[in-house]
Amino acid sequence: MTAIGFDASDAGEVGTTQEAGVIKLAILAIGGQGGGVITDWIVATAERNGWLAQSTSVPGVAQRTGATIYYVEMAPGGGPVPVMALAPAPGDVDIVVAAELMEAGRAVQRGFVTPETTTLIASTHRAYGILEKSAPGDGIGDAAAVTEILLRSAKRLILADMETLARDKGSVISASLFGALAAAGVLPFSRESYEQTIRDSGKGVTASLAAFAAGWQTVRDPQDPDRLEPRPQKVRSRPEPVGTAELSAAYHRLVHRIETGFPEVAQDMLLAGLEKVVDYQDIGYGRQYLDRVAEVSALDAVDRGALLTVEAAKYVANAMAYDDVIRVADLKTRGSRALRVREEAGVGEKQVLKVTEYMHPRAEEVCGLLPRRLGAFLEARPKWMARLDRLVNRGRRVRTDTLFWFLVLYTLGGLRLWRRRLLRHAHETQHIENWLDRVKATAPRNYALAVEILRCRRLIKGYSDTHARGLSKYDKVLSSLPALLDRSDGGDWLRRLRDVALKDEEGSDLEGALKTVESL
Repeated sequence: MTAIGFDASDAGEVGTTQEAGVIKLAILAIGGQGGGVITDWIVATAERNGWLAQSTSVPGVAQRTGATIYYVEMAPGGGPVPVMALAPAPGDVDIVVAAELMEAGRAVQRGFVTPETTTLIASTHRAYGILEKSAPGDGIGDAAAVTEILLRSAKRLILADMETLARDKGSVISASLFGALAAAGVLPFSRESYEQTIRDSGKGVTASLAAFAAGWQTVRDPQDPDRLEPRPQKVRSRPEPVGTAELSAAYHRLVHRIETGFPEVAQDMLLAGLEKVVDYQDIGYGRQYLDRVAEVSALDAVDRGALLTVEAAKYVANAMAYDDVIRVADLKTRGSRALRVREEAGVGEKQVLKVTEYMHPRAEEVCGLLPRRLGAFLEARPKWMARLDRLVNRGRRVRTDTLFWFLVLYTLGGLRLWRRRLLRHAHETQHIENWLDRVKATAPRNYALAVEILRCRRLIKGYSDTHARGLSKYDKVLSSLPALLDRSDGGDWLRRLRDVALKDEEGSDLEGALKTVESL
């Protein structure tokens, strides 16, 4: 755990504030982080110490247009009653508390944080926004760049992973942020006064006090990241297969094949891929996975770091474990998923959790569940497909906490036993074979380009409309191969096209990039 930006000599048990009297404090928090709780605690602490305090909130659509902004103004009691503002004004906020790193960045963007005035207390953890999650490629914001901006923008900056501090104590981030605020010494109240506020709240007192203490200690005694002892590398534990002794022995034979028949640099990825495809289907599917990677690996170059094998290990596994109705239904009915949902929702042992799933099947998904010949028969008849689509493509919200819909999805998940006989699997198998044939044909002539062809599998993900759009982009990007095959920079050009396709939802940028390649 690290914190930066605090010198213990700058503050005692009771901090100093502006002589003007009115202290202005803004809190930015998204749903579930207890922004309202810490706001109430701050007001209660101020009033206990004889201060006048007022709080307001400006709601935001969390993770879309930003967090809710809670605003507190306080002034010493006993004098003239000040007129307090209802919302923070840019350039006129003394203290900003941000319950997430990007929210701290947004506070800077809105002008709430200034180098002349503002003490900024922020958690370094990330709660990814909708735009970050929905980006076709890597849409995660650059945390390092935001941190650099915070360092330049605040008069005083306190950063630490307050989320982890609170979670380790069985509490929520509002408690650890409250402790950090108290330890910063920017409000003229004693530690005991803050802690009494938590006790008076009467809810989760023990855990909240523990998280408060952790936040206080992190700020008062921050660790210098340069002096931290290196953390031991996490060793990925290899789960033992669950099943009969015969199946377990078969799985271990595949593991032995990886350890003896593939480059060492690729073995960790191969073990992860094997685990994924066996969990997806069965031991035979894992054997087929290794066969496919072995065909690519035979064309690899040791002096290139076996990059072809490493990338094949990753993307062949992802391609073989494609998302279909069977996979989605299987994952939604697993016991581990139910436990995770209950934990994330904070459901108690005696509470009932209701789970509603949104299902949006198209005619293509229904045909994909049919035997090959029957499914192909329907797909070849557009009128029949249109009628089927009108029948099923309505969008349904189903309650998987009810017995009926749970059994429906559980039955669909059980179709994995027949997956190899179904139309969707035939389509996916043909697509995988065509993709790997391109890789094997390209590798002897242009190694870097073959590696990028493997990576183009990133374009295909999800199911239903998402899968169809990915396939369309994949086909467009690989249509450039004839022009790139004999170019020394062919791999770079294919990478650029893929990057454009990942970020281009409308497709117009990709079309322009393809024309550029044609002009070569």
